[in-house]
Amino acid sequence: MSQAVPKARQARQTSRAVARRGLVSPMRWLLCIVSLVCGLTPARTRAQDSAAAGVRIGLTYDRTGKPGVAITPVTGSNADSVRAILVRDFDFSDRISVIALERGDAPSGALNYPVFAKLGAVAVVQAVVTPAGALHVAVHEVAQKQVILVLNMALPAPAYSPEWRAVVHAASDSIEWAVLGQRGTAGTRIAYVRGNQIWTVDADGGSARPVPGTAGALSPAWHPTGTKLAFNVLPDDGRSRIVVRDLMGGGVSRTIRVSDLNMSPTFSPDGSQVVFAAGSDGTDLYTASTAGTDPPTRLTSRRGSTNTSPTFSPDGRRIAFTSGLIGHAEVYIMDADGSSADILTSTGFGDQLYRSNPDWSPDGKRVAFQSKINGVFQVMTISIRDKSTQQLTSDGENEDPSWAPDGRHIVFVSTRTGSRELWVLDTESSRARQLTHGGRVQNPAWSPLLSMSNQP
Repeated sequence: MSQAVPKARQARQTSRAVARRGLVSPMRWLLCIVSLVCGLTPARTRAQDSAAAGVRIGLTYDRTGKPGVAITPVTGSNADSVRAILVRDFDFSDRISVIALERGDAPSGALNYPVFAKLGAVAVVQAVVTPAGALHVAVHEVAQKQVILVLNMALPAPAYSPEWRAVVHAASDSIEWAVLGQRGTAGTRIAYVRGNQIWTVDADGGSARPVPGTAGALSPAWHPTGTKLAFNVLPDDGRSRIVVRDLMGGGVSRTIRVSDLNMSPTFSPDGSQVVFAAGSDGTDLYTASTAGTDPPTRLTSRRGSTNTSPTFSPDGRRIAFTSGLIGHAEVYIMDADGSSADILTSTGFGDQLYRSNPDWSPDGKRVAFQSKINGVFQVMTISIRDKSTQQLTSDGENEDPSWAPDGRHIVFVSTRTGSRELWVLDTESSRARQLTHGGRVQNPAWSPLLSMSNQP
């Protein structure tokens, strides 16, 4: 049986439990809920509708089909940077048309709702950085002429630090919740491998930094709480192992080894189990408790075949994975206990050689994977219901897809600029943006939704 799945490239992508929210009303109830979710205390005073000198953003947005959100000039210390992050977060959400008013364009004095209505805005965001170092935000609903959200968030020192940026991202997500009834992904992070170490980067491409204690690591996977990473480590002796590391300062919570080769871990949606691939004559899938010491349990038994890259369905009942059972790599689905395995990618598309690295969408309806098409990898999705497929990429070679918790965006590795970089794709509009620079990246994994208390 041919070994169709190269082991060094096995990117596992995590399944993510994503809380879905519909449109919320009435507005007063929304204000209370948003404040509680974000762990914030609403301020009693509104942000002032004032203008400040700053760098002109000058962005152009296609506002077709998207609600317009006007952002007035921000005042206070580091105001331009705060405003730039807010504008970028809303732009990258691909769900909001940003109306970024310049100093000379912003109405002065009391908020003039009819003026903003003529600009096409359904909401207006005012922000002030107070002398005490707090970010004060007021969000106005234009049609009802009322404030629907007030935030007062302490900005940690120093400015521009990862912690400082995380607060501004949290404000963006809260505003998106208030306007759309959906929480954004600005506050999420993406783990990936650069060189021989795991790094993380903000969803907007900022604050890239290495994760301590991950030298020699591959295939990072996020715990559903966002507080742990699982990954495989290949030490000098060549005997790999699965490591679960606490990102909040707790060190390694578990090390797992079944054989000389252990790789591509993923967490169950409830975080209690780690499923991974291990073996010597091919690989099979195993499951082990996240924090316990019980020996792993084998889920598959296909000697001589390679089974790897597991990813859970959001409800935790099924697992998609890559298998070389029929002589080349295809994506299969089985029950979480290892039973009822069946091929998923059996439809006629692309080269009949390699379809691998699945990642289950947060809504459970699709699986993203990579497929060889005309000799190079491209990112595709396949419907769980009817097995219809969609090719998402075509420029360069593209692989290792991982879903964002919003179920709309995918991060992947692409060579379209000549080096291996992370790119983010909006699956609805096909808009793509480059996330990293410097090359040599692989194995991206998008974090679950993060709160201020579980920011790694």
